[in-house]
Amino acid sequence: MAVSNTTAIAIFLISFLVMILLRFPIAYAVAISGVLCLFSQGLPLSTLCQFMVKGISSFSLMAVPFFITMGVLMGSGGISDKLIALADACVGWMTGGMAMVNIVASYFFGGISGSAAADTASLGTILIPMMVEQGYDDDFSTAVTITSSCEGLLVPPSHNMVIYATSAGGVSVGALFLAGYLPGALLAGSLMVGSYIISKKRNYPKGAKFSIKNLVKQLGTSIWALAAIIIVVVGVVGGVFTATESAAIAVIYSLIVSVFIYKGLDWKGVWNVLEDCVNTLSIVMILISTSAVFGNCLTRLHVPDMAANAVWGISSNPYVIALLLNLILLVLGCIMDMAPIILIATPILLPIATSIGIDPIQLGIMIILNCGIGLLTPPVGAVLFIGSAVGKVKMERVVKATLPFYLCMIITLLLITFIPEISLFLPNVLGSK
Repeated sequence: MAVSNTTAIAIFLISFLVMILLRFPIAYAVAISGVLCLFSQGLPLSTLCQFMVKGISSFSLMAVPFFITMGVLMGSGGISDKLIALADACVGWMTGGMAMVNIVASYFFGGISGSAAADTASLGTILIPMMVEQGYDDDFSTAVTITSSCEGLLVPPSHNMVIYATSAGGVSVGALFLAGYLPGALLAGSLMVGSYIISKKRNYPKGAKFSIKNLVKQLGTSIWALAAIIIVVVGVVGGVFTATESAAIAVIYSLIVSVFIYKGLDWKGVWNVLEDCVNTLSIVMILISTSAVFGNCLTRLHVPDMAANAVWGISSNPYVIALLLNLILLVLGCIMDMAPIILIATPILLPIATSIGIDPIQLGIMIILNCGIGLLTPPVGAVLFIGSAVGKVKMERVVKATLPFYLCMIITLLLITFIPEISLFLPNVLGSK
């Protein structure tokens, strides 16, 4: 027998929160709360299956497995050393040179992997020991690594942008790709300022003097890796390929570069990489399908409208509402992983954001950066745990060392929130919106 909407909402949200607090896997928490909601509304279980299938029956979502595969292939194909050398040639001469190298290398590598976790695991294993050997504190080295890894979430190609575009509906993936460049660069610049101040205070060393000859040499070596980004972004933005087609082409290109040019992978390694991709993809697709159930339950119960009314009840000031949206996302980031936040929060927050003049593309960048900060915060900060393990530093020390960088990231977030042009300048100029 169906119950009232108010009772169904209580069953739905309370069961979900209880399972989150009990540390259920997020996909199970989303699916079970959805089942309870459907039952409370008197709907058959077959409705659950229909929602799940509909959630993943999207052509644009086909880009997700390709982008994941491209990132893993390039990340395992021996490009990390080359990107670090390129970053060193660019900024290694500065005070706190290795910290700057870490941040710039993350910008380069993030544009290939699209994953903060992959960035931390790949670059951290090389850069953290290298920084410690040169006299940097281990907790500072780890903090720089994990915070700079979030640049990769903003710099395209990012499969999280594809997930957001699908959740938001009608948002151009190409426009999102372009929108991420300046916010990613702003985040890198903010972290570099923070690193410079700390390095100056602690008297961390400089690297070798700047050499244009070395820069050209390293650029020539790294160009094969960086070309993968050009293929994807130029192809999508220029209308040559769809996001799915460009991702598929990028996978073939990444395979050729990793196996035949950089020779970081043999064919046995390729099979191992594909196995890792299948494992990652299965998690992502289960999350997308179960989140589709969650989203449909929210819509049936009119939760987005209720949330909008509740926010407007607190304040009608657009600046206050924008801050509230960020606060909601930051809190969600502390208890949930990135993909489920995008899938669950987008249908609720998008109408509120557009009602105060926030462009859907700008909101996408805000959500992704908020989720990135969440990856660095306990108790569910996956990148925080990976950085702690890679750097062999206790998590408490890493969190303490990361506090100044949290401030840098929050400042970047506020700038992106209140200066729309940071996100929208490139999409507007190049006409990809």
